[in-house]
Amino acid sequence: MSDQALVTVEATGETVGEAKWAALRELEQLVPGLDRESVSFQVVSEGERGLLGVGFTPAHVIASTESVRGSEPENADEGDDMAHAREIVERIVSGIGADVAASARAHESGVTVICSGPDVALFIGKHGQTIDAIQYLANAITRAGGGQHEVIVDAAGYRARRTATLETLAKRTAQRASATGRRVEMEPMTPVERKIVHEALKEDPEVETASEGSEPNRFVVVFPRALAG
Repeated sequence: MSDQALVTVEATGETVGEAKWAALRELEQLVPGLDRESVSFQVVSEGERGLLGVGFTPAHVIASTESVRGSEPENADEGDDMAHAREIVERIVSGIGADVAASARAHESGVTVICSGPDVALFIGKHGQTIDAIQYLANAITRAGGGQHEVIVDAAGYRARRTATLETLAKRTAQRASATGRRVEMEPMTPVERKIVHEALKEDPEVETASEGSEPNRFVVVFPRALAG
């Protein structure tokens, strides 16, 4: 027996059009045979370019469509790695009591498990703490079972949205460190988020980064290269 389920994703882009296009691509991964005419959009923010590229805020949209459950095997084309990763996340989701559905797709170094449903906000958690913890557990379980592939857990476009926010914050922090000649401490972040900041600034010729503190309050420090010696 089939029933209707609302599938919702969020996406960002330099313009509203690019954000909508990104959301459509993600929905097509979640809903086989997606009818684009059935997708409805909510524009959360039209974005701001900022002055001379400083203070850029991406456009942000929410896209929704109805998906028929039970009419065909959703995960019929999954390989073993994808099926295993999805099942791990589904077990964790069941344990926390979140009403979300999971699907999986392959990426360059492993598997991405995408979750959607009424409790997606609970699944992501405050500042992404829950979804990061789920991703950490999924990878720990995978490695304990002998798997070598990386598992990325995403929901409602959270990873792309949070990455864009952190990269913008990292660049602003680097500008501040360069202008003042002093080290700047960022707020505590998860290991996943700290890695994004380090990657965003690793090619910056004026600053270096380091992680300090103890979990769960470990944070990134950005300092001018002149202070590195």
